[in-house]
Parts: sequence; structure tokens; C-alpha cells
Amino acid sequence: MPGPGKKPAALKAVAGTERADRAVVNGADLPALASVPPAPDWLPNSHAVKEWDRLASILTANKLLTEGGLSALGMLCALHGKCVQLYAAGEAPTASMAGTLRNMINDFGLTPVAQGKVTPVAPEDTGNKFARNGKRTA
Repeated sequence: MPGPGKKPAALKAVAGTERADRAVVNGADLPALASVPPAPDWLPNSHAVKEWDRLASILTANKLLTEGGLSALGMLCALHGKCVQLYAAGEAPTASMAGTLRNMINDFGLTPVAQGKVTPVAPEDTGNKFARNGKRTA
């Protein structure tokens, strides 16, 4: 019979037993987009398009937007646009809509708490070109 299951990484961090040499890294390594993509034509209203322009530039500048995240960003912006329309009409979005929007915003690391959970792609290290000072190494 197998022993107890592995302790989640979040609990290890809280307990102070987390170790870098035992970290499990199994995420996909998708390249970040180099430029801000245009808003998709299927976004439902101008509020959604404005949100796309705002968020896409922030995420691209921080190397957090990949080709794989474009549809999720589009859905986030469409939901944001719908919520803004409801507020403008004097109504409120449903709890499900508000919760889904909050979760999607967290997925992209756009809240203060979520910023610590999302790691941007590190810039490519070119090394120190002056390390050898023109001397040959054996």
C-alpha cells in the first residue's frame, strides 16, 4: 500500500520546508510575444477592445503574453466588456460572472497577490563579453 500523498508546494512554502533542489517544474515553455497583437474582431463592444489594448500592452511588456494565452485574454476582455455594460445600465453582473472575471485576472497575474505567483520570462543572459579581457583560455 502506498504511503501518504505528496505535500502541495503551497503548504511547503508556508511551513518553510520548500527546497529549490526538489521543486517540480513541469510547465510548458511557450515563447513570449514580441509585439502587442491587435484585438480580435469578435470582441463584443468597445469596452472589451479598450481592455484588450490596455492589458495586451502590459502583458507583452512584461513578457507574460504568449500565443497560447491570446484566446484566454480575449475571453477576459469580452467578460470585462459585458460587466462594464451591465454597470453602465444600472445593473450588476452575476456572482458567477464577477467570480470568473476575478479568476481570469488572477490567472494573468494582474492583481497584487497574483503578481507574486506569475513569473515573467527571464531575459536571455548574454554573459559578460569582457570576462576574458581578450585573453585566451586553455
